[in-house]
Amino acid sequence: MASLVPCPNCGRRPKEEFTIKGAALKRPAAGADASEWFDYVYLRDNPRGAYEEYWHHTSGCRRWLILTRDTVTHEVAACRDAADGSRLEERT
Repeated sequence: MASLVPCPNCGRRPKEEFTIKGAALKRPAAGADASEWFDYVYLRDNPRGAYEEYWHHTSGCRRWLILTRDTVTHEVAACRDAADGSRLEERT
């Protein structure tokens, strides 16, 4: 697992300051049928490679982040604030 997470608000911080909250999936529309909601709530893929996840900076800025992490190497490719899609910090 990457030891430093590039938080767009606080800079590089140890991963222990964060809480992983699961896959960053697109939420179904409010009027979607029950099967779409069932898939969204209960079913997850287990992909190899880049995967977007919600992370919460619990011990820092307390912001919700979307982290792009490689599921094989755990390397962090990108991190952005979940509320502001325009802010993107690439790992260097």
